[in-house]
Amino acid sequence: MLLSSRGRRIGGRVALGVVSTVVLGATGYLWTQLSSLDAGIVTADVIPPAAQVDNDDSPPGEPLKVAQNLLLVGIDARTDAYGNPLPQNVLDALHAGGGDDGGDTTDTMIVVHIPAGGAAATALSIPRDSYVDIAGGYGKHKINSAYSRGKNASMSGLRAEGLSGAQLEVAANAAGAKTAIQTVEKFTGLTINHYAAINLAGFDALSQAVGGVEVCLKAPVHDRYSGADFPAGTQTLSGAQALAFVRQRHGLANGDLDRIARQQAFLSGMAKKVLSAGTFTDPSKLSSLVSAVQGSVVLDKGWDVLSFAQQLRGMSSGAIAFATVPVQSLSMQTPSDGDAVKVDPAQVQQFVRTAISTPAVQAAGDDTPGGVKPVAATGTKVPTPGSSGTSSVSGTAGTADTKQPATSTAAGCVD
Repeated sequence: MLLSSRGRRIGGRVALGVVSTVVLGATGYLWTQLSSLDAGIVTADVIPPAAQVDNDDSPPGEPLKVAQNLLLVGIDARTDAYGNPLPQNVLDALHAGGGDDGGDTTDTMIVVHIPAGGAAATALSIPRDSYVDIAGGYGKHKINSAYSRGKNASMSGLRAEGLSGAQLEVAANAAGAKTAIQTVEKFTGLTINHYAAINLAGFDALSQAVGGVEVCLKAPVHDRYSGADFPAGTQTLSGAQALAFVRQRHGLANGDLDRIARQQAFLSGMAKKVLSAGTFTDPSKLSSLVSAVQGSVVLDKGWDVLSFAQQLRGMSSGAIAFATVPVQSLSMQTPSDGDAVKVDPAQVQQFVRTAISTPAVQAAGDDTPGGVKPVAATGTKVPTPGSSGTSSVSGTAGTADTKQPATSTAAGCVD
């Protein structure tokens, strides 16, 4: 597997990739700063040539000529991007358990569709426990296990090639990423053109680099599993607290769906904070952000984010719409994986087609200095048993054996 350091790609690889990728267009000063950086971003050869998009002929500042799909994942990894184990004191601070815990599952999976011609972007969250066909012949399992299954299956072959230690870990991670990408493609019907992954420690560092992100909770929470211990109301979170906020699912009425709402709210808050703080125009703040991503992020080697972000400057609305794919049940019994989220791939693919073909997205919230409206409506629908299970991006309420939030905005308080 190819691994390289690409300093000119440092921009845009924060907050699971999507937020800063879009907000990078806020200032022209940024480009000269980022081009001279050599921050050692790790890349991996995980996107096949047929799915790679050549943007070399697109002038900076012009909208993308070809629609693109980005898979952004947050990995429950106990190693850094270079394959080195995270120190136990770091794992303890993050409530991450020991180095053998976690299993390298993907706690967060978001597909971001960037349309051609400057329309609004759509970020589609996939519940981590969605019960789907795993690419590579692994059968039906929770979608968050696709990465670990592909990774673990590659280990023996990679060892036979003479790899060990950190090199083995990095190569196996790339194999896991490929399985995750192929599984998401099969599930959503979309071709993934770019991939970005961040680990536990990276999220911690990024949230601190921007000075924390403001969130709002409807009620106080206390969860010993994630370490979430917050009062109700508005508060600013960073570091381990921010990670606990987006990871908690125990004690939440709608489990994974409530956690997704938190992730979407946090990402929107991150975008607003970065822009209002002038992160990309302040050399010291930019340096902190650069330091935060070192060893935390893996990007596909074909992604020139600097050029990509320049093209996003031509987006007409600057809006990001957050949505969650429809589910049928949050508690489906499986043969070997315990309770899972029941999904219908045909319904999901129809939902995705509708979501990405919506001509305009109405974003909520205040405008920010870069013309970006990072706060957008989000929702999902649970089909009534026996119904056709239609869904809409606006999140029309549905009824079923599982109660789910109908529509929320990333700007409002969450559970």
